[in-house]
Amino acid sequence: MRHTRILGTFTYHTMSRLIELRNLMRDDEIKILLEFCIEIALEKYNFQLINYQIMDNHVHLLIRTVEGGATISRIMQYIKSQFARRLNKILKRTGPVWNERFKDRIVELSDNPRQYFFNLIWYFANNPVKSGKVKTPFASYFGASKAYFDKSFKPKLKITLHHFFLELGEKFEDCRDMLLMKIHGNTSVPEFLCCQS
Repeated sequence: MRHTRILGTFTYHTMSRLIELRNLMRDDEIKILLEFCIEIALEKYNFQLINYQIMDNHVHLLIRTVEGGATISRIMQYIKSQFARRLNKILKRTGPVWNERFKDRIVELSDNPRQYFFNLIWYFANNPVKSGKVKTPFASYFGASKAYFDKSFKPKLKITLHHFFLELGEKFEDCRDMLLMKIHGNTSVPEFLCCQS
């Protein structure tokens, strides 16, 4: 059953799985196609992409809707329909691409919105590690979590750093260090990040 969508400025963690959890996005070219579909949605609709992570059989998006902009339903419908149409054409197939509509949770309505947001950044970053795509969550693999840990990182898609992150300090490095503390409970910064300040 669909629940009522709330209008206004909210941060949504959305997740969509491919039909039968098939690894239709196993090839990098297909992940690039989904990035393209997200990019054209950013051009068409007024919203902020806070983070994303594309995996072989699902995608996580962190989207902030804006006052007077498109609803989360409109944004997700557009991204998923554009991707499905193009993927079916490439694979010379017909039928559904996505397993279900999409799942979402509003960050600001969680019990502890800031901690939930910080945990999401880490969760997105760890998805490729768990699947063996990269060795460290500080690497980048068809996602943008690295933008929260490395100031020089330029994600493939335009990312808006969330205000929960920016409120952690005056400089990027302060925000990053506090984010790591919120996630891990200490201020130790991985060695390779120390030289990127």
